[in-house]
This record gives sequence, C-alpha cells and structure tokens, in this order.
Amino acid sequence: MIITLSGEPGSGKTSVGKALAEKLGFSYHSVGEIMDEIAARRHVSVTELQKLAEKDKEIDREADEKQKKLLASDDNIIMDSRLGFFFMPSSIKILLLVNENKAAKRIFSQKRESEKENSTFEETLKNIHERRESELTRYKKYYNINVYDPISFDLVIETTEQTVDETLNIILDHIEKSVSQ
Repeated sequence: MIITLSGEPGSGKTSVGKALAEKLGFSYHSVGEIMDEIAARRHVSVTELQKLAEKDKEIDREADEKQKKLLASDDNIIMDSRLGFFFMPSSIKILLLVNENKAAKRIFSQKRESEKENSTFEETLKNIHERRESELTRYKKYYNINVYDPISFDLVIETTEQTVDETLNIILDHIEKSVSQ
C-alpha cells in the first residue's frame, strides 16, 4: 500500500507520516529531506532554495525524480510530499491543512537547522506564507495543479486543533474503511 501525505507547511506531515509508518511497519520518505539535501549542497537555506526553484526548474526536477524512484521502490511506503498524490495517483492520498498561526508556532518551536531564517515567530509566519505562494506558483506552472485543492485527495484533515495521535487515528480509520471496501 502506498500512502501519499501532502499538506501545508506546519500541518504535521512529518510527525504524522513517521508515526503512521511506524504503526503500519512501512518505510517513510520525505521530499522535505530531499530538499534539505539539495539546499545543503547549494549552501542555502530551504527558504532560499524555494525562491531559487521559482527560476530554476532543475531543483524541483531533481527532487521529483528522487521521489518517483522512491515511490517505485517499495510497495509499503509513506511518502511525505506535496506532489506525491500527483506522481502516484493510485495511492491513498491524504491532505493535511492548518491555519498559518498554528503552523508558525509549530515550525518556530522546532528550531530546525535548515530553517535558520525562522528566527522569530513573525519571520516564521512570513516565510510560511512566502513558501506556500512559491509552491502554488511553481506547481501550477510546472504541472498545472494546485497542491492544496481538496478535490485531489481521498482524505482531508484540518490539523490546527488535532494532536498527532488524533490525526493518526483518523487516517488509520480511513485506511481500514478503504481496505475493507
């Protein structure tokens, strides 16, 4: 079973994806990790890489190719990716949504090394907004899709007031119902 987990920055994709993989005994892969690797190689932050990707399609192409290989390499996989649903339409497609203030609180509290520019809550909020707009623009331009359009997904969860465990349980219930049909 392939599960593609998409969502807005700060919606809990990574936390939920890792918990789901552990619960199901699946492998977990994240395009965020791929982007972190590309950013490190280029000696830029992830936010700077997002801006570069608006002008350099090769950045997204590299991440997309690695993602496609991962999706083809395993039958039991959780793919944390905004484009996973697009590259693997037969997957169970899940979208996580969150309001920007809660997202900023979550991201700011993580203090990720690859996101040094998130030095204040306000900067984090601004960066989330810019990242979301950048992705919407790029993916519309490159693939003619809106990665946040609920119509493309089997399950949409608003995680603003949800814990990881609550979100995980909603997903597991959905999977159980999908498999039994």
